[in-house]
Amino acid sequence: MSILTELNNLLNGLSVPVETGVFSGKAPEEYVVITPMADTYPVYADNRPQAEIQEARLSLFSKSNYLNRKRQITKALLDADFTVTSRLFVGREDDTGYYAYAIDVAKNYELED
Repeated sequence: MSILTELNNLLNGLSVPVETGVFSGKAPEEYVVITPMADTYPVYADNRPQAEIQEARLSLFSKSNYLNRKRQITKALLDADFTVTSRLFVGREDDTGYYAYAIDVAKNYELED
């Protein structure tokens, strides 16, 4: 499994639209963009990793109060064994009216043989 698949499933369960490209119509009032950030192997003495750490950023865009959705997403991430590595208010986009909030996450995955 990959972090992108798990995050898509988690956000779909919360009824949060996940967007991946340019909108063909009007953008929703609230949505998340998932950006992969890193895939790393922890260092082992024999140079044979047993796991992979995958990291991604969830960028929440909301035209209304984003605080409740931020708490809801963070709780769901923690309940699903994601490590929340950073949360950051990015700002308000004056031209679009969206508030932007970033949540960075990481998850360990066992390597398959």
